[in-house]
Amino acid sequence: MSVTQEQMRYDEEQLRLMEEVCIVVDENDKPVRSGSKKECHLMENIHKGLLHRAFSMFLFDNDNRLLLQQRATEKITFPSLWTNTCCSHPLDVASERGSELDEAISGVKSAAERKLLHELGIKAEYIPKDQYQFLTRIHYLAPSIDKWGEHEIDYILFYKGQVELDINPNEVQAYKYVTMDELKAMFEDPQYKFTPWFKLICQHFLFHWWTDVDHSSKFQDREIHRML
Repeated sequence: MSVTQEQMRYDEEQLRLMEEVCIVVDENDKPVRSGSKKECHLMENIHKGLLHRAFSMFLFDNDNRLLLQQRATEKITFPSLWTNTCCSHPLDVASERGSELDEAISGVKSAAERKLLHELGIKAEYIPKDQYQFLTRIHYLAPSIDKWGEHEIDYILFYKGQVELDINPNEVQAYKYVTMDELKAMFEDPQYKFTPWFKLICQHFLFHWWTDVDHSSKFQDREIHRML
């Protein structure tokens, strides 16, 4: 069996994950069909309008510090960039799919529970998904390196609590808890590079939300905020 250029260039486990099946949606976040993670992240498809559903989890400790992660160098899209606690995609399976918003929120919470365990080793008993707070959705597009990029309707989730971490080095190369002021200082420091969705969320929403994490439900809306 011949080895492809992608197999030579990219991490074996990350290539396997590119076979996962994402939820392709229209601009109103209605599921259209399924699409492989690879298909959904190729810029040639994104330029044709291909859009998929995603989530971004923001986990705060009891001192209101935000848990950041630095994506592993093995990642195919946006490697080595700093970002929020966990970012990924619901799969096109019954437990993570949803046509109406409330069903879709339940689905992305299930996806977040799955990926928090996979990336950070956070077990569900520490942070039950029914306690995740949905805030809003953003629609954005961003190129990565080479032929890859993102075009997502991204569900924003908050959770506050103490957790135990068991980092998956194939997903995460570093992590840190930061205060709001520490994160603002990181943005001013050129040694730190950030994912585009995290920068957008920070610029438009996060620093306001962070002022009252304990009552984050008051910031919730059912809109799709276009950031294109």
